[in-house]
Amino acid sequence: MLNMAPWPWYITGPVIAAVMVALLLFGRRFGISSNLRTMCSIAGAGKLSEYFRFDWKAQSWNLVFVLGTGGGGAIARFLLLTPGPVKLNPDTVETLKSMNIEDAGSAFAPSVLFGPEAWSNPLALLVMLLGGLLVGFGARWANGCTSGHAISGLSSLQWPSLIAVVGFFIGGLTVSYFVLPILLPAL
Repeated sequence: MLNMAPWPWYITGPVIAAVMVALLLFGRRFGISSNLRTMCSIAGAGKLSEYFRFDWKAQSWNLVFVLGTGGGGAIARFLLLTPGPVKLNPDTVETLKSMNIEDAGSAFAPSVLFGPEAWSNPLALLVMLLGGLLVGFGARWANGCTSGHAISGLSSLQWPSLIAVVGFFIGGLTVSYFVLPILLPAL
């Protein structure tokens, strides 16, 4: 395993900008959620809904991007992840522990949300199902996901993307400060 530190902002920022410039020059839009439509179309969902009837082959470059994202995530997890606990502010650790996340700062992902016990807890399963439905509905209603709007939409100065990103942030802050403190102790 390579023991690498995260790349600094002055490297990753220009790389993201270069990718966005390349996509704009080639007339492409960045986004992940649109691939779900493409995959459903490939699987034959066009027989059930007009929404899925389109030329998915024109979007095949985006499927390669998603595969690369998954592959890059696997490489980062299995080859580049620094062993040891996640470095969190001690105040954050205490706040998370008060919300039933006992392994805050000592595990990469909290076991109450991502461990085997989450799959045997009916409330945790209901929360995951409801959360997934809300994220899917929100991405469809906003005509894109957070990555598509925040990176691609804002870089091309699209007003609807600015509105969507502001909505994403308001939603995230609302859930973080008002919903999770009530929900996590119940898990």
